[in-house]
Amino acid sequence: MTVKEAVRARTGSAYEVRGGDESRDEGEHTPPGTSAATADTPATPAMVAAGRAAQELGLRRSEFELAVHLGLIAVTAGPGGGRPRVHEREIARLREDPGFPDGLAERVRTVGTAEGAALLGIAPARFTRLARAGCVSPVTFYLNRYRAVVWLYLADELASFAVREPELLAGRTPLGMRTMLEAGGDRRARNWRSQRIDRLLKRTADPWARAAVEASALDSAHLAEVVEDPYERAYLARVRPEPVFGRPGSVAARETMGELMLADDPDEILWRRINLTLGLDLAREERPAPHPGDDPGARMTPALEPTSRVAPPQAQPVAETAPPLSPPARETPSGLREPGGKRLLARLGWRRRSDG
Repeated sequence: MTVKEAVRARTGSAYEVRGGDESRDEGEHTPPGTSAATADTPATPAMVAAGRAAQELGLRRSEFELAVHLGLIAVTAGPGGGRPRVHEREIARLREDPGFPDGLAERVRTVGTAEGAALLGIAPARFTRLARAGCVSPVTFYLNRYRAVVWLYLADELASFAVREPELLAGRTPLGMRTMLEAGGDRRARNWRSQRIDRLLKRTADPWARAAVEASALDSAHLAEVVEDPYERAYLARVRPEPVFGRPGSVAARETMGELMLADDPDEILWRRINLTLGLDLAREERPAPHPGDDPGARMTPALEPTSRVAPPQAQPVAETAPPLSPPARETPSGLREPGGKRLLARLGWRRRSDG
């Protein structure tokens, strides 16, 4: 598919997801011997395993899992904490879409560098430069036989980029972008982390779980500086939301995943530390982290909300709505203003290198 074909397709309705939340009564039945009064009460909607749901939706398992990760398919936690399952009414809703099955499959189609460049009608080298500059963001990755990271991109997002920024597909690279690339900049991993964190945050409104998502981008040293209480760190590890699906994979894949999840740029690390600090304030106001000897009921991990097409209500970005971090400063007899409370950088544990 060329860019022109992709753009033409996007102007139609094939890619639009129906906003209604229709449900069907398929799979509901009245057991023998049920009285007329109880027969009017709807039965619990039937649910199917992920493998069967993927088959009915015409998706490969990897495509199905990506669709769940993107919030295109709603899933429900299995009984007793088992693997997530899908309501039959959700499958029916997706199958009733006018663009089914091609529309759903196209929205989760991923491409590598060569195929992505062909889709945009540019050279692979230029595509790589655009990706390194952060113009397009990878959605997932895999390791090739040399254990090198191969980034994959949503074809649908590349088509949107071609419509939104056509001037970047030809001509000279803007000066700021060229300077960043010549300095060795590469934002692919950072953009992947950012999108992954945002999607995990959409899965829960629990303040401790949200703080745990922010904490997942910090290594143990930075985390210990921000969260000094070891019991709070243990609780963050316990309540951290994980992707709904995802096989462990090989040892090399797990190690690579662990490395890619950690922020590695100074300003990104500082941003995650700030978000974690503010998130902890909200979490502590909600409830304290359990300590030895606490009520066992307080140790229960908050249940995650089902992944759905529509994200739950969220607070505005912390950088815009954060409450004052300290009381107003007051003047000393000398006329100098004395800082009130702890400064933000002190609370973050962010010490100057010259201080040792």
